[in-house]
Amino acid sequence: METESEPYVQLASLRQLHKVMADMNAARSLADTLQTVADGVVSALGYELACINLVRPDGDLVVAAFSGNPAAEALITGRVGSRESWERRLAMGEQWGDLIFIPHTEGWILDDDDVPQWYTDGPAPRFEDEWHPSDRLFAPMYGGPGGELIGVLSVDRPRNGRRPGAWGREALQMYAFQAGIAISNARLRANMQRALVRLEREQQALRASEESFRQAFEYAPSGMAIAEMGGDQHGRILRTNDALCRLLGRPASAMRRYSFSDLVHPEDIGTLLRTSAEGGRAELRLGRRDGSYVWVSLRNSVVADAADGPRFLLTHVEDIEERKRRELQLAHRASHDSLTGLPNSAELRARLSSRLCQQRPQSAHGGVLETVDAAYGHPVVPFDPYDTGHDFGLRPDGAFGEPYDAYDHHVHTIAPEGDRDDGTKGLAVLFCDLDGFKSINDRFGHNAGDAVLIEVARRLGNGVRDGDTVARLGGDEFVILADGLGRADAQDLAVRLRNEIIQPIRAEGRAVRVGASFGIGWAHCGMTADEVLKSADERMYVEKRSRPKQHRRAG
Repeated sequence: METESEPYVQLASLRQLHKVMADMNAARSLADTLQTVADGVVSALGYELACINLVRPDGDLVVAAFSGNPAAEALITGRVGSRESWERRLAMGEQWGDLIFIPHTEGWILDDDDVPQWYTDGPAPRFEDEWHPSDRLFAPMYGGPGGELIGVLSVDRPRNGRRPGAWGREALQMYAFQAGIAISNARLRANMQRALVRLEREQQALRASEESFRQAFEYAPSGMAIAEMGGDQHGRILRTNDALCRLLGRPASAMRRYSFSDLVHPEDIGTLLRTSAEGGRAELRLGRRDGSYVWVSLRNSVVADAADGPRFLLTHVEDIEERKRRELQLAHRASHDSLTGLPNSAELRARLSSRLCQQRPQSAHGGVLETVDAAYGHPVVPFDPYDTGHDFGLRPDGAFGEPYDAYDHHVHTIAPEGDRDDGTKGLAVLFCDLDGFKSINDRFGHNAGDAVLIEVARRLGNGVRDGDTVARLGGDEFVILADGLGRADAQDLAVRLRNEIIQPIRAEGRAVRVGASFGIGWAHCGMTADEVLKSADERMYVEKRSRPKQHRRAG
């Protein structure tokens, strides 16, 4: 490089400097940029050696590029010098603008620090501005929005053997300034490229995940649906798979017009709302296109959005119709007579007990009574029925000290008083015992007896109102629970049922006839179910004994 003593700088040198600056800004990667900067010092600025010390994220400086001496390059490239040592170097020596020059007379104190070095010793300078092998010249490079130090450019061995003059210093300083910009830009490009690669990988992973979810959703053997959560369109179905469409017999396009609340059985709306609000699992009925309902198990998962909270409801729908059918069959078998299909003794007592509590209804004289809640069977503190306030006692749920009033939980069952019809309507309990049934079993066998019981059960069921209960207590005994009857009504019902029963019955190819004796009891609170049945049974035997034997059976 020409010195400042020469009046003119060769145009070729300026062109060469311009070219290397253009090259370092055109490099494709950070590594290429660093090497281009180091090579440019050697090719355009007239130095034999150049080294790029790059600031690492931890603050230390690493030898990232070297030019001019392969042996020195192999020795120090990749080695690290501490930030503390570098700051000591940049704080000492002579300030040449932004450059730092440390002459060989002062640099000996740096020989033992941890900064990688390639300096060698030599004879004393022969003239004032001669370059000594132990001289050091550093050009700090700055970049970034805050102008922070990004590296240090070290140069050595000027080809003319002299320390750079004013023009040479200015050129190196300008070159370091442009190099800092080029390195910062290269870092930004490298970071952007890494970010783009990472983003592309994340997008590929997301696409793969979405595709996996789509396939798992579409081809799941059980029903799947995605519904909107929150807002005016809460519960609206956004997407369904083929399995759910087949289960409900509805096309996917039609399903998007509904929400689950439109499809669920009216009795299961509460269950659906609890499940939708909290997530979780529920068993309920969904409507098919043909108007029928199918039992399903619904498992909901709330898909949350980090910013806006819950957004979607992922619902897994499993067909449990067959299991529910078996459960209902088992429950029916447990509560119904296997021969006649009528409620059995246990079911009869359960239905009767559900209407009764252990508090006898208030009499005309009133009084303080001990009470037990009908539904739970837990005693509470006695209270005066004339008192308009609430008493404090043990609640059905076991909590003490809560206000409690038995009338808040139960409508008392009352019964007509006396033998005359006083207009009171109550729960009539008709105890029916067949007359002459044993002789049919003895003469024609148990198959004939079973046929008689089945037909009697059918006739009793046809002879009562919807909502009344006809149960088989056991053997040839039946019980009818009929609510809202007066004494005359109950007696009329007993007569009608007896007249139905005594009609001929076809059994084992022959016509047989049985009679029936009815006892009418009345259920009222203060009695147990067994006490009610015993009362009706006793009245039945009174009625049976009061009739001539020939009238008990019709033939």
